[in-house]
Amino acid sequence: MSPRVLVAGIGNVFLGDDGFGVEVVRRMAAAGLPENVDVADYGIRGVHLAYELLNGRYGVLIMVDAVPVEGEPGTLAVIEVDAAAVDGIVAGLDPSDPLAPPAVDGHGMHPMAVLRLLRQLGGEVGRVLVVGCRPAAVDERMELSEPVRAVLDEAVALVTDLARDEASTEVERAHA
Repeated sequence: MSPRVLVAGIGNVFLGDDGFGVEVVRRMAAAGLPENVDVADYGIRGVHLAYELLNGRYGVLIMVDAVPVEGEPGTLAVIEVDAAAVDGIVAGLDPSDPLAPPAVDGHGMHPMAVLRLLRQLGGEVGRVLVVGCRPAAVDERMELSEPVRAVLDEAVALVTDLARDEASTEVERAHA
């Protein structure tokens, strides 16, 4: 695995708090991250993210998204994902079930669906973290709710610290 880290903002900016991940990575542009960290807004382009990960360039993926974590709206959580166990995580993605929703949706993908697609394409990432924020409102509007907006600085600091820590750990592993 490469000693590179990818921070991927995920979400739809037209659906209120679903744009959380996109806003966090936008604000990280001036974070002064190590050279082996890439920060990108994938928005609703989960298929592109899965294909980007196929090249094996990244040893660590940090996805930033609005997710239904426990707590009040605006609650932040870091979730470590067992990438090898993703196959059983995403319900309804059985291609043999004609009534199941499609695994690929051109308008967006849940983080687990991105990982599932990556595995189906034959790829993998060594370490996957999801930095999630509990949304208050996911409806048609282009602004974040007050509880989510209030934690943006904290979320940027959290993701930045994680990216720096993972980057240094990946470099140490590469030199070991």
